Amino acid sequence: MPHDHLVGDLSDTTFDVIVVGAGSTGENVADYAVRGGLSVVMLESELVGGECSYWACMPSKALLRPVELASEARALPGVSVGPLDVEAVFARRDAFTSHWKDDSQISWATGAGIVVVRGHGRLTGEKQVVVDGVTLTARHAVVIATGSAPALPPVEGLAEAHPWTARQATSATQAPGRLAVLGGGVIGVEMAFAYQALGSQVALVERGERVLANNEPEAGRRVLQALRDAGVDVRTGASARQVSRDGTVTITLDDDTTIEADEVLVAAGRRANTDDLGLESIGLTPGDWLSVDDTMRVEGVDWLYAAGDVNHRALLTHMGKYQARVAGTVIAARAKGEQVTGAWTKHAATADHDVVPQVVFSDPPLASVGLTEKAARAKGLDVTTVSYEIGDTAGGSLYADDNPGWAQLVVAGDRLVGATFYGPGVTEMVHAATVAIVGEVPLQRLWHAVSSYPTQTEVWLRLLDQLPHG
Repeated sequence: MPHDHLVGDLSDTTFDVIVVGAGSTGENVADYAVRGGLSVVMLESELVGGECSYWACMPSKALLRPVELASEARALPGVSVGPLDVEAVFARRDAFTSHWKDDSQISWATGAGIVVVRGHGRLTGEKQVVVDGVTLTARHAVVIATGSAPALPPVEGLAEAHPWTARQATSATQAPGRLAVLGGGVIGVEMAFAYQALGSQVALVERGERVLANNEPEAGRRVLQALRDAGVDVRTGASARQVSRDGTVTITLDDDTTIEADEVLVAAGRRANTDDLGLESIGLTPGDWLSVDDTMRVEGVDWLYAAGDVNHRALLTHMGKYQARVAGTVIAARAKGEQVTGAWTKHAATADHDVVPQVVFSDPPLASVGLTEKAARAKGLDVTTVSYEIGDTAGGSLYADDNPGWAQLVVAGDRLVGATFYGPGVTEMVHAATVAIVGEVPLQRLWHAVSSYPTQTEVWLRLLDQLPHG
């Protein structure tokens, strides 16, 4: 950790708000609280900017973008595409992480009026946080924005094999000859595509029968086929029973088959990053997720807030930022004695419940928002689903030869409640569905949102034409 912005440099140890964790969520909480007229100190034990900036969203997508672009180019005649320049891909990734230096993030934060302190913060009592032996006091609120950490499954020998987590996968300086991936969720799928394209021979082990189990089954099936088409050895319905490293990593599966690799990446879920925050001092349990209401206030503690992964509502950077905007705004309003309003206002993270957008940067990508058909039915909704092949639209056929794209809408009554898009170029298409769901746009009105021709968005017309629209 750099030796600047230390707690001993502070001239005052009392602030309106203390934010523990300076990732993208913590930064946004602090920013919005300062905008609301409050003084804020933000604590960070690693790099200001957090997981997303250095070991997750930005570096992983920097690795994946050349893969996606090369794949799209290969789908068109007349475009010559050679092998990826792996060294250049890693160099561009390094640039997006600012070479793992946080000077620019520190500069932004101080310029925004946020006091930054490097160090590990622990709660010691009501509105009190100790950093390197110095006690800081909050007048109004303490915000926990420490995120999540990789969960290590209880597999014999796994910890001793020193596996990669997402951090090592996104910061590696070269592609291993052979990479085994344990877990077929978002991180596992994305890194399998990235490293297979960068020259590794990848094997992916998923204990379920399909990858991306939280998405629509058809979407997961298509991503699974794309992995195999890319050359990834995917083992579904399998689990690792034992892992050992003796130069080579050997993974023994529950069917007694083995996989040999140079590195093994564990992508089998996340755990709350709360085990060393002093939660026991205020009656909470270290290691637990922090349950919050829609204003991000921790249940049972009226001065404590939790935003981002740590509250387990939606483990996505953009949702953490959304929650942060709400939390910072609410804390400032309550500090001034203002009334805090309800759902779908700036004081409530209403979208967390049923309108969470997500993009999986597979090759090609998968984008979704809202409820899957299964989730909608579990909520008791009477739903209709319609789907269409994006390649059967004029825009889709122009975008890529043999376009594998597919789209599905989930409708309840006359409202859209979920949408999924798979295929090249769909990452920018999902926001229209997000707006439609948040705005509760009736199908009758949505039918009048005319798609430009010839673009892939024409799939909206083909989908809506399968539904009654008045």
